[in-house]
Parts: sequence; C-alpha cells; structure tokens
Amino acid sequence: MIYFAKWKVILIVVLCALGVVYAVPNVIAPQTLDKIPSWLPYKRISLGLDLQGGSHLLLEVKVEEAIKERLNSVVDGIRSALRKARIRYRDLGRIENGATVTILKEADYGRARKLVTEVEVGMIIERDGGRITVRMTEQTLRDRKRAAVEQSIEVVRRRIDETGLREPNIQSQGTDRILVQLPGVDDPERIKRLLGKTAKMNFHLLDPQVRADPSMVRRPPPGIMVLPADDEVTATGEPVYYLVRKRVMVSGETLIDAKSTIDRGQPVVSFRFDPVGARKFGDVTKRNVGKPFAIVLDNRVISAPVIREPILGGNGQISGNFSAESARDLALLLRTGALPVPLVVLEERTVGPGLGADSIRAGKIASIFSLVVVILFMALAYGLMGIMANVALLLNLVMIAAVLSVLQATLTLPGIAGIVLTIGMAVDANVLVFERIREEARAGRTPISAVDAGYQRAFTTIIDANVTTFIAAVLLYLFGSGPVRGFAVTLAIGLMTSMFSAIMVTRLIMVTWLRYRRPQSLPI
Repeated sequence: MIYFAKWKVILIVVLCALGVVYAVPNVIAPQTLDKIPSWLPYKRISLGLDLQGGSHLLLEVKVEEAIKERLNSVVDGIRSALRKARIRYRDLGRIENGATVTILKEADYGRARKLVTEVEVGMIIERDGGRITVRMTEQTLRDRKRAAVEQSIEVVRRRIDETGLREPNIQSQGTDRILVQLPGVDDPERIKRLLGKTAKMNFHLLDPQVRADPSMVRRPPPGIMVLPADDEVTATGEPVYYLVRKRVMVSGETLIDAKSTIDRGQPVVSFRFDPVGARKFGDVTKRNVGKPFAIVLDNRVISAPVIREPILGGNGQISGNFSAESARDLALLLRTGALPVPLVVLEERTVGPGLGADSIRAGKIASIFSLVVVILFMALAYGLMGIMANVALLLNLVMIAAVLSVLQATLTLPGIAGIVLTIGMAVDANVLVFERIREEARAGRTPISAVDAGYQRAFTTIIDANVTTFIAAVLLYLFGSGPVRGFAVTLAIGLMTSMFSAIMVTRLIMVTWLRYRRPQSLPI
C-alpha cells in the first residue's frame, strides 16, 4: 500500500491540478471571466433558486384534454370508416373514456364491429343490441396521460431554453403536474404567457361572409366556427369575430421553422413548412387565389389575409399588430411546437435575491466554521499526519467545486448542507487509517511497516462505509425531488472526491515524506 508507480503519481498530480484549474473560475469576477480565452475553463457553479432568487411555478397538465382529443379522433375515424363502407348509423358520439354508435341494420353489425375495432387499438368493445361501445382500457388511459405529461415537459423545456434562461429545473411532480424553477428570473409573467399558450396553429379558409354577425356567435352555420380575432375590436370595443371553416387546410404540425423579422418597418413572423406542408400550402393557395384565409392560433384568429397569389416555396409570413417582443414570442411558440394539452398555473412563488444572499452567507459561515474545527481537531489529534490530512481536505473541497462546475450541477441550500457534511466525512477515512497506524506503531512495527499495515487493514472498512453512504445518496436522488436531490448530488460528489483525497492524496504525501525523511518513529 505504500508503493506508488510513477504513472499513479503523475495521474494524482494531474487530477489535482485539473481540479484547481476548473475550480478557479468560481473565485474570479464574472467581468474578468468574460475576458479570458474561450479555450480555458470558464464554467462556474450554477446557483439554485434558493441561493440566487428566481421564480417557482407549479403547472397542472390537463391530461383529460388529451383523452378527449384522442376520443374525438376515434369518433371521426368511426364516422369515416362507416361512411366509406356505406353502413347506416345514428347516435355516434363520445362518452366517458370511450365512444358509442348505433348500427341501424342488424345485417351490417358484424362489418361495423370489425371496422370500429380497427379504428383504435387498446380499446375494449361492448354490445347492447345494435349499439356498439368502445372504451379505453385502464392501461391505455395511463399510457395516454403519461405521454401527455412527458410531451408537455419536453415542450416546456424547449420554450424555456429558447428564452436563453440558464439552468432551469423542469421535472414532473406526481402524475399530472410539472415543477418549473427558474433561477435568476424576477418577473415570471412572460414565462407564464409562453407556457400558458397551447400554440396549436392551423390554417383554415374563411366563409365568404368573412365576419360574423352578433347572432352567429352562439349559433354558427353548419361546418363553420365563429372565432374571435386576436387583436381586432369593433368601434364599441367588442372583439371582431370571423366565420372560419372547420376543415383544417394545413396543420401547424408541418412547420419546421419560424422567426421574427421586420417587413416595411413592422415586426412580422416568417415561417417555413416541411416538404409535405409546403405541398399542401401551395395547393391550397393555388386553388383559392383571391379568397381570404385564417391563421388560427389556440382558437383565435391572429391574421386573416387574402391570398393574392399561389405561395409555392413553403415559406409564409404572419403580419398583424405585433410588437418586437410579441413577434419574438410567437416565433418561439411556433418553433418549439404545440403543447399536447393546456397547462394551468397552480402555484407561483418568487424568491428575492436578498434571501438567496442570506442563504449563501449562512452557508459560507457554516462551511468555514466546520472546516476550521475539523482542521484544528486533525492537527491536534494526529500532529504532522493530521496536517497532511488537512492538505488533502482542502484539495477535496477544491475538487468538489471543480466537479460541480464541470457538470454544471445546480447548487442549492441543501447542497451546501451536503458539502458541510462532506467536510466532516472527508477526514473519516483518515481517522480510521491513522488509528490503525497508531495501533501498529504501538505494537512495535517500523514506521513504513505501520503505515503499510494501517492502510491495508483500514481499506475494507473505508470502502464499506463510503459505498453504503453512496447508495443512500443514489436512492435519495432517484426517489427525492428538488432540495433532496441537491443534497444527494453534493453528497455523492463529496464521497467520491473524499475517497480520492483520503486514499490517494494523503497516502502519497505520507509515503513521499517517509521516503525523504526516513523517521525512526511516527509523529502521531
């Protein structure tokens, strides 16, 4: 245990040097850090919401809407299948977790049943006379809801990343909620606006009458939707309503890019379709030159231009009463895709930077106090060897900072608690080794033999203690959330770096001292 191959010595020295290099940016002012070359390490430890302030949002995913939308598709699929097969039916509609239809002729029931079962997999079918009922199974319902939450999290993450925010914490909470923590954001209103929009955009043709009379708002003509304009009002301040045909001519799902630009001095949003969408858009505009069409976003008409000429390149432009910010936000929403279901803000909290500064100050005091006490204890209890352990302890803290910086892990107040705990645990391995060395020296062994035996006999105990604690940290991370995870991350990193510093660094320092001084007795 006291022999070090040359490559091991070089590896330890290199790792320690890298730890110092990657930890240094945390003590350099941000203004100075911006001036250093890009090839040098520049990443700093990211502070969590409780340390630098920011916004906390708890969102509810309306998973029921995903079920309703899927069932509406099932109803449409049944309608199309029965009409294509020329099977007469009535009372086709959606019920709770399913759909139902009544077949008028008994002779058509067998064919109808087969067609209905082919519309959607994962549904059970029931018969009551000529009535066919299909329902989603419990497993299908759970899968649909889980998929809606996972897709919503992905869209939320893309939208927030597009705003340029650094290190947001976005994770599921329970079965239908999303936790969003945004460090450094003082005003969450814009984020709430971005997350509150489903951003389902479609292109529809307008009825020749274009605008709706007040009487049509409640009772629209067949095949027509009466939708309000996004930014148009009448002389009396009432919203302008458009007569929009229900059929979707081009779906917004075929958009692949959108960006805000300036056209004739006004902010506009330019968009681009994929090849399928470009072909559909070109066909629609070719067949409807001179007719108005509507760009509908979340059931509101954001623009209703007249098609002047066929648009065949797959590119288009949305104009309106946009400000520069609203044009950027709309482009962001279109780029990142639509949410599968609406989101509702259940809880909102804003943490001021003053509270975070107090937390950092308290954490610094606790860390420094614990570090000083541990250093004094080791020096008084073990003399020169205790000082060697203290050098390794300081390197251990440097390496924790380096790993946190490289991984861009978010440091929270519980994370600071994990570091404080690590300071105490970091010397635990050294205490075990030193006590074994002390026992061996008292038994009459030479210094080199005592050090060798001390490390050999304490090694298994050190590994067992740290592995069990590491398993606990992993479980805390897997099953915990928020602050608990922050504590688990710093604890796990601290365990790994403390093992390295205690078993490798302290031992290297001690072995080097033994070789050069060759003492007759150990100062322990």
